[in-house]
Amino acid sequence: MRIESLREAYGQALVKAGSLNKDIVVLEADLGKSTRSCLFQEAYPERYFEMGIAEQNMASTAAGLALAGKIPFIHSFAVFASGRAYDQIRQAISIPGLNVRICGSSCGLSDFGDGSTHQALEDVALMRVIPNMTVLVPADAVETRKMVEAMAEYKGPVYIRINRNELPVYTSEDLQYRIGGIYTIKEGQDVVIFANGVMVSKAMEAAELLQKEGISAEVVNVSTVKPLDADTLVEKAKRFKAAVVAEEHNIMGGLCSAVAEALMVNNVNIPLNFVAVEDKFGTSASNYEELLEHYGLTADNIYNKVKKLLA
Repeated sequence: MRIESLREAYGQALVKAGSLNKDIVVLEADLGKSTRSCLFQEAYPERYFEMGIAEQNMASTAAGLALAGKIPFIHSFAVFASGRAYDQIRQAISIPGLNVRICGSSCGLSDFGDGSTHQALEDVALMRVIPNMTVLVPADAVETRKMVEAMAEYKGPVYIRINRNELPVYTSEDLQYRIGGIYTIKEGQDVVIFANGVMVSKAMEAAELLQKEGISAEVVNVSTVKPLDADTLVEKAKRFKAAVVAEEHNIMGGLCSAVAEALMVNNVNIPLNFVAVEDKFGTSASNYEELLEHYGLTADNIYNKVKKLLA
C-alpha cells in the first residue's frame, strides 16, 4: 500500500493552483514549514504574506483581500485556525460568504508530541455550525490534491483539515472529484462504514478483518462533512443491516452527528454506532499510532462495533 504526506500534497497542489489563477494569495501564521505553504512562498513570494502568530488578524486580512477580488488561502494548525480566529471567520468571512479558504493543518491527534493545546478534536464541529461554511476532511494525499483544485474554483468559504502524517492512499487518480461527493472505497453487502480522514484507512483494515469472518463491509469516504449529500448517504444506508461512523474528532458535532442527523430526519432505522473520541481532549505520546490506539481510533474498534451491531 502506497503512503504519502497529505501536507506535502497540499503544498504542491497550492502551488499548482497558484500557477493557474493569479488571484490566489496565501497567508500564513508563522507555520509555513509545517503547513507546507512555504512551497507557495518559494514559487510566488509576491503573493505570500507572513502574518506572524496572529490568526485573528490573518483571517480579517483575508476577508479584505477577498473583497478586493483575491482568493486567499490562510494557514495555521487546525486548533488555532478554527478556534483562535473563530470570531473573525464567523463575522468577517462567513456572514458575507467570502471566497476564503481556511487550512487547518496538523488536525486531530496527528501533532502527537504537542498535546491537547495543539490537537484539534472539535474543529469540524466549530466550522460545521457556521452558516455558509463548507467543511472538507481528505482521506489521503490524492484526495487532498483534488480538493485543493476544487477549492480554487469554489464559491464561498471553505475549511479543510489536513493530517500531519503520511497515510495510505485509497483515492484513485482517475476519480472525478467534486466538493459534496460521497465516494465508495470498497463495496460490500452486509454493513456500511462511513468514515473520513485517517479513519478511512482504519475502516479498510477493519473490512479485511470482517471479511475473514464472512462479513462483507462497504467502506464509504464522506470527505465533505458539509454540505452533506444526505440523499446519497441515506440511499446507501438503506441497503445494509447496520452502519458504523468513524472519525478522528470528538464524537459530538462532526461526521458522527451529521450522519446520525441525516438518518434520523429521513427515518432510516438501522443499528448505528460510532468510533470517535469520547468527548475528551488530546494528550502527548511518542507516536501517532499510540494516540489512535489510546482513543480507540482503530480497525479493531470498528470491527468490534460492527460485530456488536450485527449480533
